[in-house]
Amino acid sequence: MPAQPAARSLNLGILAHVDAGKTTLTERLLHLAGVIDEPGSVDSGTTRTDSLALERRRGITIRAAVVAFPLDETTVNVVDTPGHPDFIAEVERVLGVLDGAVLVLSAVEGVQPQTRILMGALQRLRVPTLLFVNKIDRAGADVDGVLEAIRRRLTPDLLPMGTPAGLGSRAATFTAYRPDDGGFRETETLALAEHDDALLAAYVEGRDPTPDQLLAQAVVQTRAGVLHPVFAGSAATGAGVPELMAGIAAFLPGTRPDRSGPPSGRVFKIERGRAGEKVAYVRMFSGSVGVRQRLALPGRRAGKIAAVEVFENGAWVRGDAVEAGRIGRLAGLVDVRVGDGLGAAGREDGHHFAPPTLEASVTAVRREQGPALRQALAQLADQDPLIGVRTGDDGLPTVSLYGRVQQEVLGSTLAEDYGIAVEFADAGVLHVERPRGRGEAVVRLNTEENPYQATIGLRIEPGTPGSGLLFRTDAPAKDMPLYLFGSVEGFSAAVEKHVRRELARGLYGWQVTDALVTMTEVAYSTADGPPSERGPTSTSLDYRKVAPVVARRALEHARTRVCEPVLRVVVEVPAEDAAAVQRVVTRWGAELLGQTGAGDLTRLEVRLVATRLHELQRQLPDLTGGEGTLESGFDGYDPVRGRQPVRLGWVGAAEPVAG
Repeated sequence: MPAQPAARSLNLGILAHVDAGKTTLTERLLHLAGVIDEPGSVDSGTTRTDSLALERRRGITIRAAVVAFPLDETTVNVVDTPGHPDFIAEVERVLGVLDGAVLVLSAVEGVQPQTRILMGALQRLRVPTLLFVNKIDRAGADVDGVLEAIRRRLTPDLLPMGTPAGLGSRAATFTAYRPDDGGFRETETLALAEHDDALLAAYVEGRDPTPDQLLAQAVVQTRAGVLHPVFAGSAATGAGVPELMAGIAAFLPGTRPDRSGPPSGRVFKIERGRAGEKVAYVRMFSGSVGVRQRLALPGRRAGKIAAVEVFENGAWVRGDAVEAGRIGRLAGLVDVRVGDGLGAAGREDGHHFAPPTLEASVTAVRREQGPALRQALAQLADQDPLIGVRTGDDGLPTVSLYGRVQQEVLGSTLAEDYGIAVEFADAGVLHVERPRGRGEAVVRLNTEENPYQATIGLRIEPGTPGSGLLFRTDAPAKDMPLYLFGSVEGFSAAVEKHVRRELARGLYGWQVTDALVTMTEVAYSTADGPPSERGPTSTSLDYRKVAPVVARRALEHARTRVCEPVLRVVVEVPAEDAAAVQRVVTRWGAELLGQTGAGDLTRLEVRLVATRLHELQRQLPDLTGGEGTLESGFDGYDPVRGRQPVRLGWVGAAEPVAG
């Protein structure tokens, strides 16, 4: 029988730049909590969280992993997240399910590019965050220098919780300050007074708060995301990790399970079980979900939970239910996808990251493995829907990407997990198509051009930028085959599905968006209908065949304009390099939105087409001596000037008819 769960739970994220030691820290936490006998090693591939063979070989985390350990009366679910920027979407998915986080920095390398991006995301989502300066046993460790860099480049709202000694040696230690230490109380009071006017007034008037009062206020400010206690140590030797564990217990908020509310949760990861079945990782916000319970999925058929697992005593164990505040694994939800909200959370948007802006076609080295490749990609798309698998008219599957490391990882995964060696074509930028004007078309039954028993008329016209593809019905209900679809809503949804599938590829092969599609006419045939509608009884197949033809004709009359993705890019560079970076992006036609300075850094905000973003990523290290970082967010689409680009593998593009 599994052990009884603790009274509280805490979902904790461990985040860091590549190679700062977060996976090693996770292992050390599990060891200190008594979950494992010895901490695993990233170098030897024995860690609990880096379960992929590729993760072990490269020494990096690629997919978020979940383990747990007991801490006082709390079950801490630890989510070890990727550190490479190509996997920022994986990190962002996890942030939405966290109660708190530990951001790990190296005492040698200090604040690194990805550290700033991660801290920005944590601050944006107001995730309570502790900082851990790792590797104090390494030669060149400089904790004071790292603290100064944190104040300049991340946040000034720090509260150092102790002092390190013996830096640069295996004997390095970290000693926590005593609550009654006079120097610490002074530092703590000043840090807290930055966000507490009453405390500031008391300090000015000479009324000293007690250590307990200071601790209580530090907890409040940490949980509000405006104060960041800082610990230091070595995950490799264990120095400072007990103090960090005490800080996790004291400062980060736990959740008491409440099964009385309606079930609400979010899926942040999907794996495949031994039999190939989907296993969904879910964080429950309220209520609970249990075995044999049916769950509605956004826009898809409901699923029935076949099995539930929770992480206890170092292993995933079968359970009856996953309660509020906990993380569990659910089997049986065939149509579940990463990012799905369950229950009340289904109405919320859990995504905070920009979509991928690259795509590349992929082929199997051995041609006979083509079908197996398509099946493998479909399974991987369930685990990461942002790879956006599609098949072009040339029959080649194409995937969406964030960068070249992600492409390499995808190729290695296909080779090692599925036995399929692949080759990628050069990646290109993802575009969209918008209607230029209004276009209408209709195909009627019992006419020479139409072998099917269905009439459909559609109108396509430009929509509001950013609105996506909207569908509405403006046809009489009496003309609809309700005997097939049950209701007006059911029939409209069926036609909309066929139209959306057709408009996934516009006149130049790109997805059509920012468009309003209206169904203007519909009819069906019966044996006793009027002459124009008389004939064999219409079937759903007739509408499935006719709808795409009408959609294509209406789009040809509307004509389309190809648009390219534009990003709002924030570049942080050393002040002396700002002019050089600005000259480069201005030469590319970027719009400078703002420029600010903070210490020895300059922050440039520009609006840049995605085509140039990847060039900037390649050039930035050389322009800034490796010190520059950038963070991008989707900012809409702008029309492409000049020749309209045709999508890779698209052979259906043709000159649109005059409209």
